[in-house]
Amino acid sequence: MSASLREPILDWYAEHNRDLPWRRPEATPWGILVSEIMLQQTPVARVLPVWAEWMERWPTPEALAKESPGEAVRHWGRLGYPRRALNLHACARAITTDHGGRVPSTYDELLALPGIGDYTAAAVASFAYGGSHAVLDTNVRRVLARAVRGEEYPPKAPTAAERRLAESLVPPVGAPRWAVAVMELGALVCTARAPRCERCPVTSLCAWRLAGRPAHDGPARQGQTYAGTDRQCRGRLLAVLREAHGPVPKQALDAIWADHVQRERALDGLLDDGLAETLPDGTYQLPS
Repeated sequence: MSASLREPILDWYAEHNRDLPWRRPEATPWGILVSEIMLQQTPVARVLPVWAEWMERWPTPEALAKESPGEAVRHWGRLGYPRRALNLHACARAITTDHGGRVPSTYDELLALPGIGDYTAAAVASFAYGGSHAVLDTNVRRVLARAVRGEEYPPKAPTAAERRLAESLVPPVGAPRWAVAVMELGALVCTARAPRCERCPVTSLCAWRLAGRPAHDGPARQGQTYAGTDRQCRGRLLAVLREAHGPVPKQALDAIWADHVQRERALDGLLDDGLAETLPDGTYQLPS
């Protein structure tokens, strides 16, 4: 089964892959690491301009490490989940102090960096250094769930069985290209809500399609709400701090959200997460 899946998916990727800057030969390991963290739960279209700005401003880990964490948060813009900016800043400092400014090449070294999990370590080791790893992001997991296991969606969290399956499909040669090809298939064709089975290179082999595309029988998959949530409130508060380029009085934060209890809860969350800090005079700013 593995060989029969690999060839058509790789052929499809050769024709349909997107020209993304972090996939080009000149992409640096640092640029690839930045892209992988930015792309977590964020569409490519939103990441592209921010990634380009970051790489122009901070082309190396040392360049970012010299800045304050607040500058990383400021230039993260509206990508969402801004703790990722703090993780990248912490990574830059660790790479600079512990690895001589060079992004480490092994899975274990990458996994030891601040905020780096299994997926990102495997992805950077593969895409930056040609390592042979099972790279399991949401798109890959969905493709394998459908094509091999005949299930519409994978479990909420990766399982040992999923990892064994992914590892069994890794080719002896060209593992990074295989990983990105399956990822691209999930992003462009085998999508979560409206899979384009008629365009899929393995539609004739797909266990889910051959079974009649049975509906997901696990827990209901609910889309994330945003309007009116603490997350939206946090985003508005953070936007004020980002745009101020200096300390902000409490009144300026109070003015952006009417619900006092929710606003204070969201502000406390920003402080607890290290995304904001209070100065002795009672004003607020991005972390220094």
